[in-house]
Amino acid sequence: MTDAKRSNRLSGADAVVRMLEAHGVSHVFGLCGDTSLPLYDALARLDHGITHVLTRDERSAAYMADGYARVTGKVGICEGPSGGGATYILPGLVEANESSVPVLAITTDVPVKARGRYPLTELDQASLFAPLTKWNKVIDTVDEIPLTMRTAFRAATTGKPGACHIGLPYDVQKQTLAGDDVWGQPEHGAAPSWRSGADPQAVAAAADRLLAARLPVFVVGGGVVTSGAGAALIELAEALDAPVCTTITGKGAVAETHPLAVGVVGANGGVPATRNVIEQADLVVFVSCRAGSTTTEHGTAPKPGVPIIHIDIDPMVISCNYATDVAIVADARLALEALGGAIRNRPRRRVADSVDGRPAAEAAKKEKWAEFNKIAASEGRPIRPERVFAALNAALPENSIVAADPGTPCPYASAYLEMRRPGRYFITNRAHGALGYSMSAAVGAWFGRPDAMVVSLMGDGSFGFTVGELETIQRHNVPLKMIVFSNAVFGWIKASQKDGYDERYFSVDFNRTDHAKVAETYGVKAFRVEDPLEVETAIRAALEYPGAALVDVISQQLQDAAAPVSQWMG
Repeated sequence: MTDAKRSNRLSGADAVVRMLEAHGVSHVFGLCGDTSLPLYDALARLDHGITHVLTRDERSAAYMADGYARVTGKVGICEGPSGGGATYILPGLVEANESSVPVLAITTDVPVKARGRYPLTELDQASLFAPLTKWNKVIDTVDEIPLTMRTAFRAATTGKPGACHIGLPYDVQKQTLAGDDVWGQPEHGAAPSWRSGADPQAVAAAADRLLAARLPVFVVGGGVVTSGAGAALIELAEALDAPVCTTITGKGAVAETHPLAVGVVGANGGVPATRNVIEQADLVVFVSCRAGSTTTEHGTAPKPGVPIIHIDIDPMVISCNYATDVAIVADARLALEALGGAIRNRPRRRVADSVDGRPAAEAAKKEKWAEFNKIAASEGRPIRPERVFAALNAALPENSIVAADPGTPCPYASAYLEMRRPGRYFITNRAHGALGYSMSAAVGAWFGRPDAMVVSLMGDGSFGFTVGELETIQRHNVPLKMIVFSNAVFGWIKASQKDGYDERYFSVDFNRTDHAKVAETYGVKAFRVEDPLEVETAIRAALEYPGAALVDVISQQLQDAAAPVSQWMG
């Protein structure tokens, strides 16, 4: 408990700001509106140390809060007004909740006394947000503010992290309450808080199976990064000589240069060589991974019948798609540390045909990179996406943060953007895959880690969703580096139409935009690249530029590319 208790009376809006302060909030991303006037006035008047980042779209505010939360672990805060503001902020909350990212949205609302009288912008916020967030409440009285705020932070950061929502009526913001209940629980400002440990009997059973396996293989998700479990994972994998594969959001759980690191597996970012590691396994350990359709290539890798150990903070994830031999419901770091202790000083009971984990992982990577390098060296036009990622791998500092939109950039970044150190250095919105995420998420990430170089990768479809935030970037002097894969198509859908609908292309192509010129009108340094031989030079120039910079790459359309995607939606 902090010493933030106050005996003086506060307005509801003042109490909200003080509650944010009590939970260690340093940034709020949002967009102004009529119903938010008291809250904005409180932010303007009070001394609180919180930076408010005005965005140009409420979706962007939520995505910025998401990116900020992913790279800091702190609760990302976004806010918006009633009516359209509440509906616009929702897509970011849906993504954060399904991606287990701690985000709190505060949407202001019409006065309580006006409910049911057809005031402008009235809607049922409680019903709107309830099915799409981990926790949600619309406040009715001013005295509810402190408990409501504490509950939201606790819900966002304990157990499986997620998105929460508070509806804050206009008149409640102007009413007063006693300040002695205005305090926060400091641990609930970041996730994971109040970790839960593993059942010793389940740990012992899992240890026995791991020690007896011919080739155990780990498949780890984003929760390993969130919980800071990378060191425990590597220690356990090395003791077992077990390859480590990751989901897309698990990228960064281990350094991909480690001899046991295979890289991303699955339908999006996996390749046949990495899939082969899964196929060799006689035991698969899912850690903080839902074992959903993308990671398991629609339930084909691992094949049904392979023994499964599943570790997750959410018991509903376990046994959903695979029968589970051993279930461990716990925080990833605590579970992996417990497993490491359980096998320490115990010999492996390996059978004669055991497969060495390091050679298996190294062979998969050697084959993957050999295929990649052939394409990356191509001088063909339009530019191959592989060439861009080869240039990024050569030029990016190790501590760079890369945000990728889910269209053209995601499979390439998942497979070929090499993470040379563990940690949350790669973010993407894979839960729902809405376009227009990466630019805003990257801005939020920069506010969270201003010492890092931050790069946003997007297709031109995504650029069209989010271009207005270039003004936000310039207003706040965010030195964001942006790469647009310009192919004048919604590529994922066109590739799916090619694969499953006999190339009946319908309503997926659009006119090419000169993104470099658009960026320049906002004051952003820009480069346009059509010649493959100029890719490396343009990317290095953008990375070295002291301010925001954008590289517009005239690139190959996705349906013609060798994208690391095993199956389009055909």
